[in-house]
Amino acid sequence: MVDHLANTEINSQRIAAVENCFGASGQPLAVPGRVLLGEGILTKECRKKPKPRIFFLFNDILVYGSIVINKRKYNSQHIIPLEDVTLETLPDTLQMKNRWMIKTSKKSFVVSAASLTERKEWISHLEECIRHLLTKTGRQPSTEHAAPWIPDKATDICMRCTQTKFSTLTRRHHCRKCGFVVCADCSRQRFLMPRLSPKPLRVCNLCYRQLLAEKKKEAEADRRQPEPVHSAIPGYEPSSGDDSDKSDDDKADQWPADTEFYTSEVSWSSFHS
Repeated sequence: MVDHLANTEINSQRIAAVENCFGASGQPLAVPGRVLLGEGILTKECRKKPKPRIFFLFNDILVYGSIVINKRKYNSQHIIPLEDVTLETLPDTLQMKNRWMIKTSKKSFVVSAASLTERKEWISHLEECIRHLLTKTGRQPSTEHAAPWIPDKATDICMRCTQTKFSTLTRRHHCRKCGFVVCADCSRQRFLMPRLSPKPLRVCNLCYRQLLAEKKKEAEADRRQPEPVHSAIPGYEPSSGDDSDKSDDDKADQWPADTEFYTSEVSWSSFHS
């Protein structure tokens, strides 16, 4: 299907339609060889509460954003390279069913589908695209993933000291290393984690001590390394993409009371049903 659709006019029109829906706030999506395979609305488990998000699956990236007007206007575009994605199926909860986790080196989060069949189809298509992309590039599957943030409502007390109770005046914070919900006293430290951000990020006290110990251990190992022998062949640093990891999860979404985000007639892909 990918080879058949690549560089066709219909594929170009579909990608242009997605770009148009995101408008000036989104990044250009049309590149040679990129194919839009399908789209759908999934529920993303955000920090405050689960929220509907529009997802677009391309043969090399996964794009998602907030819904302003379905099929017409989206914002808060996020682009995830598929070669950095690992999937993990999760058990149902009382609030959410048909869940799985999308794990990347910069951000990991949980989504859920409207049905078990839809989840199977999403995971199947994603895994096939990832497998094809890794084979094409010769890269190995990613092994380092960012910790998913535990939702605010999962706990009323700090998950580190287990003493501080959260309230209107006592804010919740998230450790960027473990994803735990913690109080200000238990997360006063910042630590530089280049994989996640060029700036030092908030971490809980326990993770801070662990990160310091790891840094010290690495420094000692470097000191024990013999002096490198200089080669006439120049070395090259691997390039890396810097995708924005900002989120609009804290913004309030206004939805009509009778809005329906899922219907039994909606198939996995409106393009290739």
